[in-house]
Amino acid sequence: MKKLFSYGKVTDDITAELKTAIGENNVSCDIEKIESYSHDEVPSSYYGKEYTAEVLAFPETTEHVSLIMKIASAHNIPVTPRGAGTGLSGGALPVYGGIVMSFEKMNKILELDEDNLSVTVEPGVVTAEISRLAASHGLLYAGDPCSGDASYIGGNIAENAGGNKVIKYGATGAQLLALEAVLADGSVTWFGGKRRKDVTGFDFVHLMAGSEGMLAIVTKAILKLLPLPKYSVDLLAAFKDTESAIAFVPRIVTEGGIIPTSVEFMDEKAIKLSERFLNTPVPAREAGAVLIIQLEENDCDKLESIYENIGKLSQKHGAYEVYVADTRSTKDRIWQSRKAVPEATASFYTRYTKEDIVVPTDKVPLILETIKQICKERELEYVAYGHAGDGNMHCTVIAPDTEKWHECLHEAQIEIYQKLLPMGGTLSGEHGIGFKRKDYMKFFLDKEQIELIKRVKLAFDPKNILNPGKLVEWD
Repeated sequence: MKKLFSYGKVTDDITAELKTAIGENNVSCDIEKIESYSHDEVPSSYYGKEYTAEVLAFPETTEHVSLIMKIASAHNIPVTPRGAGTGLSGGALPVYGGIVMSFEKMNKILELDEDNLSVTVEPGVVTAEISRLAASHGLLYAGDPCSGDASYIGGNIAENAGGNKVIKYGATGAQLLALEAVLADGSVTWFGGKRRKDVTGFDFVHLMAGSEGMLAIVTKAILKLLPLPKYSVDLLAAFKDTESAIAFVPRIVTEGGIIPTSVEFMDEKAIKLSERFLNTPVPAREAGAVLIIQLEENDCDKLESIYENIGKLSQKHGAYEVYVADTRSTKDRIWQSRKAVPEATASFYTRYTKEDIVVPTDKVPLILETIKQICKERELEYVAYGHAGDGNMHCTVIAPDTEKWHECLHEAQIEIYQKLLPMGGTLSGEHGIGFKRKDYMKFFLDKEQIELIKRVKLAFDPKNILNPGKLVEWD
């Protein structure tokens, strides 16, 4: 492959330059620390090779980020932005070494503006902290990834994280009003503002959502807030099998006549893994599959009527039991089991691939059955869970302990992706492409679209120093 870009190495002089610019305490060359910051949640065994940064930078301000990028640009040093490291695409992998820039010190909530229903934050703020602050003021931040207790808002923006409430409120991009960004040459700009409408120029705010840190580095974000619904309830509908559970999902809207806040799905294996990991019985532990249906209203009586109707409807369509969670403790118990599945999988298996496929909602039964058959034919295990309400399934394919496990997973991935195409499905719904999935982009985007991605990338970053090695191949 022709090498289109060349990168400089981080020398002692460049390290000294960084220390002078942002403070010695904000730069680290410690080997153990570097190793821990040179990956995300994708196990290194997936790649068969280690990718390691040369130096770590911990900016505290926008000015620090600007100075780092000016140094990197002057010396052609690649820079990998990193949030909390909860990503599942290899997006924080320093493919070409260079600088890993961690945002853990840029962790301030700067302003909660009740008049304009917005909150201004730095990229290193844990997402759940934003939600808690908003709720304390009777407001809602609608972004709700399952990793919200650990992930940073900057990472959510970079991947356009979806999560549990997309069906009603949209993904992270739908919550964005404005962004402060540092460009590849170190210059600083603002996209958007505290406005609900804006067609003055291109919509760079939403271009940033899902750009995986490849176009610019977000240093501040103004997020949209909404009035907090007064009442909510979670239903856990237990079904005998996956097919019945998934078939019921569209009925919630078509027959129930409501848009739920969340519709989450777990198959039998996901339930069992979660219970084993948590080391405590989980609700509906004997079910073949479950749906978690979250409902919100401002009228208590109306909410009660709605959830009773949805409960009866679910039983009509095959649920043999429906649990109602209307207190904090019962809600936490239900959601704990769902949110524990990814961590549980990683705890008990080492040879796997966590997929992030998305299909039109009416194709969810078909893609799950397809994956089931592919895994059965290849003697692979699988765990199915995810956001059933918006068609985003996080199926994890697990390989046996054999010498050819990596090859086996790769072949299964290709077959799954090929089956996705005629269903109108695609590669990733919210986890991003990163380094892990870039080789498969050619299956889903034509040459014209890939070329456009490259043109946009180079318009922002002509030297390709911002998170290189991700999303597309340069050949």
